[in-house]
Amino acid sequence: MLAVIRIFILTIALVVISIYACVFSLLRPFHRNNVCHAAHLLGKLSKVIGLDVEVRLPYQVSEHEPVVYVCNHQNSYDLFTVAASVQPHTVSIGKKSLKWIPFFGQMYWLTGNILIDRKNTNKAMGTISSAADKMKEKGLSVWLFPEGTRSYGRGLLPFKTGAFRTALQANAPIVPVCASNTHGVVNLNRWNNGKMIIEYLPPVYFTDEDKKNVRAMADRVRASMLEKIQALSLEAGTTLPTSDVSAARKSVNSSKG
Repeated sequence: MLAVIRIFILTIALVVISIYACVFSLLRPFHRNNVCHAAHLLGKLSKVIGLDVEVRLPYQVSEHEPVVYVCNHQNSYDLFTVAASVQPHTVSIGKKSLKWIPFFGQMYWLTGNILIDRKNTNKAMGTISSAADKMKEKGLSVWLFPEGTRSYGRGLLPFKTGAFRTALQANAPIVPVCASNTHGVVNLNRWNNGKMIIEYLPPVYFTDEDKKNVRAMADRVRASMLEKIQALSLEAGTTLPTSDVSAARKSVNSSKG
């Protein structure tokens, strides 16, 4: 019964927030804080699903703007959890099909997020160039999920290089954002679903070698995120999928070697 009530509240709240966000986006079109404002409203709904979300920002991000944020993407609950951590002057890049989702899709588009056609490689590359131009011209930061899809308990998936190529073209650093594991943690029929920790890691700047080998940089950032996600998950009282635990251990041993 509790799950039904929660789903009802989340649905109504999502529609109301989406309509509100569409209205204020029309009143201040292309304002670079539209996305942040809407995301923080959605982030308040984490309480509805019984999760206490702690966001750790150990340094002033604005000193490094614009940046490209890369975050792990676990499940649909990210809409109500990770959203709480979105920083000012930030837009995200999402798949074009999102705009057809009633209410949410229109809000996603009108607040200023960038839509990309993943099925068309040429258009996707054009979007990367366009995003890089907007970052330089308007001082916008971009949020991306480099796995390209939700992991749904499969661990931290291999990273695509689009986020890193965007950062390279914009001459901006990569800022990893690590969220503790929520797969198998949330039970909508349970009142308290524990804690989720989201932590920003220090900016990663491109070296001359990174510019020549973007793939290697993406893999290196992924390894550092995997290690941090494991630590945050243990602190929050959750565990990682076995594949991620094994990969994190290898990463630690490799760095020690």
